[in-house]
Amino acid sequence: MSVLKILTDPDPRLRKAAAPVTTFDEKLKSIISDMADTMYLAPGVGLAATQAGIDMQLLIYDPEPDPKVKNFKVLVNPEIISSNGEVLSENEGCLSVPDFRADVKRADTISVKGMDENGKSLEFEADDFVSVILQHEIDHLNGILFIDHISALKRHIYRRKLKKELKHK
Repeated sequence: MSVLKILTDPDPRLRKAAAPVTTFDEKLKSIISDMADTMYLAPGVGLAATQAGIDMQLLIYDPEPDPKVKNFKVLVNPEIISSNGEVLSENEGCLSVPDFRADVKRADTISVKGMDENGKSLEFEADDFVSVILQHEIDHLNGILFIDHISALKRHIYRRKLKKELKHK
């Protein structure tokens, strides 16, 4: 078991778009395993490689996390190819934005394409909670945090709180 350090805002690496994965080998599988250990311990329902400082278009997710039964899914080089409807993701949070939650408008249903950990192509639809998780994690891979989707006033309040916390460290 290897737990990775989760980067937190304002770390500039969280704002960088990740590089595509081109090699599907044991090193990739080891990174995925470490990411799973990290996600379940945090605890979270998703983790993008960029959140652990890994420059890869790679994410894992498990909408019903149970550290005893690791049933996570892997998406490599994911891309949202279409979206429909709108849903309010209430009280959305993020491992990289600790101690802050907000309501975020997300697409209700998305179509996603990408690959699995072996390089096999995947294409599927996701809705409800899984759709929200995937949009959140794919945003991470593109250098976007969930706070980028909230009002300027709420973002300002968050930034002021963060500045105060960083000053006291």
